Amino acid sequence: MTPRSGRFGARSTADEVLAGLDLSGRTYLVTGCAAGIGHETMRALAARGAHVIGTARSLARAEGACAQIRDHLPGRTTPLACDQDDFASVAEAVVRLRALAIELDAIIANAAIMAPPTPDLRYGVESQFRVNHLSHMLLATRLADRLRAGSGRLVTVSSSAAQSKAPREGIAFDDLDARRGYRGLERYGQSKLANLAFAKLMAPRLRERGVTSNAVHPGVIASTDLFRALPRPARALLWLGRPFMKSIAQGAATQCYAAAHPDLDGATGGFYADCRPARANPHADDPEFQARLWTVSDGLLARHAPAS
Repeated sequence: MTPRSGRFGARSTADEVLAGLDLSGRTYLVTGCAAGIGHETMRALAARGAHVIGTARSLARAEGACAQIRDHLPGRTTPLACDQDDFASVAEAVVRLRALAIELDAIIANAAIMAPPTPDLRYGVESQFRVNHLSHMLLATRLADRLRAGSGRLVTVSSSAAQSKAPREGIAFDDLDARRGYRGLERYGQSKLANLAFAKLMAPRLRERGVTSNAVHPGVIASTDLFRALPRPARALLWLGRPFMKSIAQGAATQCYAAAHPDLDGATGGFYADCRPARANPHADDPEFQARLWTVSDGLLARHAPAS
């Protein structure tokens, strides 16, 4: 199916994208719900009547985020602890979700970190590849069978950095611990390319059940805390550029579009920005690149994540 284009754009908000939709009876999982576009995504979906399960690094953070909107919207929210920096926490979140015995209409893999000053090694991998990609792969693959057959959606939040910041080879598979040197934005770009390639390689794996998989670029949002680790001069430039950047409500629009809008019924394996198809890094569509990403990532998770 070819999605419609032109209805929404860069200035569309999450509420505008979801306007007129009745999402009552649907359940969505949103990672990173405590702030920024994750919180806005949870709010916008719940405003249309959905049940939204929101994850954060701790249960207290998830509860606080859910409490901010719980009493003001027709939908409902359920907080869940899921520390993306800890495979054991992600695995425990999967166990708790499966115990709910509910079908998910979409998993929105939103949580991310950006350009921390040091690589912060764990499991032999620097933090951005670990948090942004590996933990979402662990979560999504272990919950894939809970996505509603015939209509479920996997939405992975990538970035334009997958095209502009990733190294020439795409991902430095032989240097995931950054021992040859660490450049934060480059490592962010390769983690977002991993998100993009993962979304694309999951599309054929989910197709038999009628479940779709797409990636999105939310846009540059100066008011989100994603940029908190950037050096002060870079953050100052972002602040000065705020009039030309998206608001949080606009930044959440494309992932809400990919998760719930009927325009994308049956559309899979795509990359979207401003609620429209966008150009992706060619590496993400390369079967050999996808296969290597899967093999390397699956091997790391097999060695370091608790058994399902």
